Amino acid sequence: MTEENFDAIVIGAGMAGNAAAYMMASRGLKVLQLERGEYPGSKNVQGAIMYSNMLEKIIPDFRDDAPLERHLVEQRFWMMDDTSHIGMQYRSDDFNESNPNRYTVIRAQFDKWFSRKVREAGATVLCETTVTELARDTDGTVIGVRTDRAGDVILADVVVLAEGVNGLLGTRAGLRETPKPENVALAVKEMHFLPEEVIDQRFGLKANEGCVIEAAGTISRSMAGLAFLYTNKESISIGIGCLVSDFAATMESPYVLLESFKNHPSIQPLIAGSEVKEYAAHLIPEGGYKAIPQLFGNGWVVVGDAAQLNNAVHREGSNLAMTSGRLAGEAILRVKKRGHPMTEENLALYKSMLDKSFVIKDLRKYKDMPALLHTNSRNFFTTYPQLLSQAAQNFMRVDSTPKIDKERATMAAFIKARSRWGLVSDALRLAFAWR
Repeated sequence: MTEENFDAIVIGAGMAGNAAAYMMASRGLKVLQLERGEYPGSKNVQGAIMYSNMLEKIIPDFRDDAPLERHLVEQRFWMMDDTSHIGMQYRSDDFNESNPNRYTVIRAQFDKWFSRKVREAGATVLCETTVTELARDTDGTVIGVRTDRAGDVILADVVVLAEGVNGLLGTRAGLRETPKPENVALAVKEMHFLPEEVIDQRFGLKANEGCVIEAAGTISRSMAGLAFLYTNKESISIGIGCLVSDFAATMESPYVLLESFKNHPSIQPLIAGSEVKEYAAHLIPEGGYKAIPQLFGNGWVVVGDAAQLNNAVHREGSNLAMTSGRLAGEAILRVKKRGHPMTEENLALYKSMLDKSFVIKDLRKYKDMPALLHTNSRNFFTTYPQLLSQAAQNFMRVDSTPKIDKERATMAAFIKARSRWGLVSDALRLAFAWR
């Protein structure tokens, strides 16, 4: 193999890496994909949401054999304090369409399936292989990689870095900075197994329908964070994530946060009697548009989480990863078809295509949102959830107290927590950041 020269080497076999490798291999390029895990998905025991529109652009008939769990018909958003939740939900039978829009998947199974498709497309996939170094020529152009299998260089016209948010290869090579703790979240997740009919009953589901719950509030103990629950066929993925910088500052334990969320009165009945079989931790890019590094250079491009392409506001990651991988593959194909070298100037096509896609347009639109939530985390994740809960309880609890007194007490609580103009200021800043 060391004597071979590949058209492209893809480092990583997650959503972005598989998308890039498939696009290039299926169009006839000679592709080598390297994955350090025992098999693709071996490090991803958690469940996730997969967006069909993005995968259809890569593998149109994926529904024929992809390991899909449930198609989602209901989304719940909860704001929680220690004993209650207040929220909203949207459920529509329109999502029971012939080609559903969103599915829950188990990454260990899904990534393995996706990798099989990459192999069928003609790529060479090597697992249990760690890339130790990017090889460069005398001008600094990336010309291939070195791995822990042998010291010789494996040559390629271009290298696609899809190594994830904490991948060290790109940072060691000086292609990007080490992600800052305030731009990365640590999420801990568990898989709780229950019979399919029990999940259907508890969530009011039928015929492979699925439900997602996303929750914020005091459960993150004043840190910027989000908890979630996804229904799979015979399991429930449950977890919580907060910024690494907040964990470092507060010395809170991710595992303790997860245990507290699982035992919350609103969550515990949903997972009662389940068997826990898997636990995992995962880093998620949260910096948004302002944290995106250089995406291309002489002989290389970066995709997915390694490129900080994650929409924290809408909790979207896999669709951005697949789209960036697909666009990187298409850009490389175009450069190759033109007979041009993989220079920084020519690979700028990838960035141009990405800028025109929803990926960068969405991230640019919400570029100020991460900083707003992070710098005002105590307000958004502690004070306001508690005040909302108190207001709701005052409204629903009927006793001999006059309504006017309850309304005054509720308003006094808001004013005591923060000035009225402070609350308005946060609301306005949130609204403008959203726009």
